[in-house]
Amino acid sequence: MTCTIQFCGAAGAVTGSCYRVMWEDKEFLVDCGLYQGPKTLKELNYRDFPFNPGRVDFLLLTHAHIDHSGLIPKLAGAGFTGPIYTTAATCDLLSFMLPDSGNIQESEVRLLNRRNQQRGLKTVSPIYTQEDAENVMRQLTSVDYDKWVKVAEGVRVRYWNAGHILGSASIEIELGGDGDGKRPLRLLFSGDIGPEHKLFHPDPEAPLNLDYVICESTYGDRVREVLTPEERRTRLGEILDTALAKEGVVVIPAFSVERTQELLADISNLIDRPGARKPLVFLDSPLAIRATKAFQDHAHELENINGDGRIFNNEHFQFTNSVEESKAINNYASGVVIIAASGMCEAGRIRHHLKRRLWEEKDTILLTGYNAPGTLGALLEAGKTEVKIHGEDVKVRASIVKFDAYSGHADANGLVEWVLDRRPISGAIFLTHGEPEGRDGLMRRLIAQGIDPSMLVAPQLDEVFTLGPKEFKAAKGAPPRLAPAEIVKLDWHNDLAQLQLDIREELDKAADEKARAKIIRRLRRALGDGGEENGKRD
Repeated sequence: MTCTIQFCGAAGAVTGSCYRVMWEDKEFLVDCGLYQGPKTLKELNYRDFPFNPGRVDFLLLTHAHIDHSGLIPKLAGAGFTGPIYTTAATCDLLSFMLPDSGNIQESEVRLLNRRNQQRGLKTVSPIYTQEDAENVMRQLTSVDYDKWVKVAEGVRVRYWNAGHILGSASIEIELGGDGDGKRPLRLLFSGDIGPEHKLFHPDPEAPLNLDYVICESTYGDRVREVLTPEERRTRLGEILDTALAKEGVVVIPAFSVERTQELLADISNLIDRPGARKPLVFLDSPLAIRATKAFQDHAHELENINGDGRIFNNEHFQFTNSVEESKAINNYASGVVIIAASGMCEAGRIRHHLKRRLWEEKDTILLTGYNAPGTLGALLEAGKTEVKIHGEDVKVRASIVKFDAYSGHADANGLVEWVLDRRPISGAIFLTHGEPEGRDGLMRRLIAQGIDPSMLVAPQLDEVFTLGPKEFKAAKGAPPRLAPAEIVKLDWHNDLAQLQLDIREELDKAADEKARAKIIRRLRRALGDGGEENGKRD
């Protein structure tokens, strides 16, 4: 008994999670996520899928994060009509996360087309629309944790709590074995694995005695300091006290789902302590506000809050839905905390707040999550002194603070422990959903723990494998849509943006107009314009 798997995303990178499985006459996907990061990688969102969506029978979804679910409306628009199996909480989150994503696609394309028309370039269409995303909702089918579900003849699945975000799951799949006396082929897709002792969720759960494990490796090369929820809350309080003592504003870019709610819960706890500083906290993200409502509705499923969703509605919290309310936050010069999406600073209201606050020395930007290469969040994390927002250069004078204790992903030690607990594994372990450093770091750690190196595979984008009960082999497939080196490197768009900032900095530092003219002549010469101006040559 064999099956075939194609790694159509999250291979050598963190985003775009999508795995295509073929067995007998069945074809299905695990996840169908949006690519994020450098423009070269994001361009894959606009290309055709490396398979025929109309032939996909069903989709198994691990969780609601857009890098796992964000291309589902495009998949449906291209011909996929089958059911989408996921947990009830994920269904609730998708009901507004996918339409919000569609709205973002439309908004970004409107701005792009306006610029294209001004430049005489062709207009483009969004990847999908808000209406497309809303239409997908009828294809969702909710499943319970820990219960087998027959999704097709000879195929059954079981969802395990992955401890990552509300509704997240690792998915166990059995192929075959329906009363024929043969052992089924057993696969496990990790999804995103949460750390132990995470607020809201139990430690990750999953079965053992498998043939193949497809495991994420986001932080496979990183070991974080282990903090209890109380220790993390205390550390956050110290960071906020230090920042607010400067009589400035704290801006926190945060993912709308899970990260925002963890921050709200911890800040609520801190504010309610006797003698504590009590800043006004703005949640400035319509999507995050809706997600918070979902967390309140599912409060009975969450740990550490005693089933009480009121912790998200502290009297010092202000939820700003409208654009006018968002703009009004600019009137505050000090003493407030602003939480806004997106977490990587790539879209949404956070970019407006950063544009307004980054140049203020008394303000603080608190980064609490992963930032993909090439994103504005990654540039700030790297210590850039100037960035470009909405086409304008912005000096970075605010304090940039990184606090990684809110990560929803297990670190290297947690990933190793999770994999070892899945043994025995008879076939192979495929390491995905990680950049090369994370993936290779996890591989080294697993080998050091006694895992046979021949069992560890780092698939490349679009690579295909045939999986048997104990043996696997690479299969011939179409050329990859991107070479491995192109997936995570910063592309020419990033280089151009940095070059523009560097040129502006050199011009600002020039002593006078003559010196600035000399710099411009040198640039023109480099572009092949001859380097001559008014009969003079440098």
